[in-house]
Amino acid sequence: MTTGSRDTETVSGKVAFVLGGGGLLGAHEVGMLQALLEAGVRPDMVVGTSIGAVNGALVAADPTLDQVERMRDLWSSLSRADVFGGSIFSGLKTLAKSRTHVYGNERLRSLLDEALPVTLIEDLAVSFECVAASIEYARARYFDRGPIIDAVLASSAVPGLLPPVEIDGDHYLDGGLVASIPLDRAIARGAEQIFVLQVGRVEQPLRAPSQPWEVALVAFEISRRHRFLEALAAAPEHVRIDVLPTGDPKDFDDLRQYRDLGDTGRLIADSHAATETYLREHGLVP
Repeated sequence: MTTGSRDTETVSGKVAFVLGGGGLLGAHEVGMLQALLEAGVRPDMVVGTSIGAVNGALVAADPTLDQVERMRDLWSSLSRADVFGGSIFSGLKTLAKSRTHVYGNERLRSLLDEALPVTLIEDLAVSFECVAASIEYARARYFDRGPIIDAVLASSAVPGLLPPVEIDGDHYLDGGLVASIPLDRAIARGAEQIFVLQVGRVEQPLRAPSQPWEVALVAFEISRRHRFLEALAAAPEHVRIDVLPTGDPKDFDDLRQYRDLGDTGRLIADSHAATETYLREHGLVP
């Protein structure tokens, strides 16, 4: 999916990588990053939401193929316990104690601490922002300065699964609640060439619900997609936007795809191959 009025297909102007949310499907973004960097496309800014904030912070720290390989190894070695720091039984204990969330975020904090070479957003190699949802003010907050890990944990605090994150006295939940794919932020920051790294859920239209449990899923998906689609439609003519393919579009109502960490290698390979083909077909490979 491409929009914009450029006659040339070459990458020019201020380049942004926009990484959307999508839980464990975020492995797709690693394959897209590999294809982009292999094609010589390097970002001037990175904007991320939720798992896109995690991947985005890592690539903003070191936008190289060596870093992508480290990300591939990290994703391929992860298990659910690695991410959430315990079994479902320990999760039930945490829920009984907290009454608001199933898992703590200590293990994710530790993984980020090990993977990131700096502690402040402004010290990253590439300009980086991530978005979280403010509980007190019911609005989006973009973090572009300060401690990276706190900001990323706030952006990825899935409601009910991980705890809200307190920063400067306010509390934050997952950025996907307010900007699942923060395209409009990259436009506002002056990006002229934007690559959207998403996890497959915008690659096919929704369908009307046919089962009672699908009603809530469709309603959530509408609210999740609408801001992105509106930003895409309203993008200025001089801004080129490329929505990269995963090679494996997702059914919005298949919840299993958000819980399985056992097939990350295939997800990475699918999105790498699909994005590599996309870049070649659109003349974006030197």
